Amino acid sequence: MHAIVGDRLVQHGRVVGQPDRVGEIVEVLGPRGDPPYRVRFEDGREHVCSPGPDTEIRHPQR
Repeated sequence: MHAIVGDRLVQHGRVVGQPDRVGEIVEVLGPRGDPPYRVRFEDGREHVCSPGPDTEIRHPQR
């Protein structure tokens, strides 16, 4: 999994009815775009994430 600042991280809900969480990657902490990432979620909170298999990176149109 590789990302750059500005990409979107989407964590899919793990339980039926649980919504996806979407955040913007504000800092890449790993080498060459690898995790972990500092992510600012829609509620304004920031977390350091090492994405798992229920997560995808969406690259905006550049």
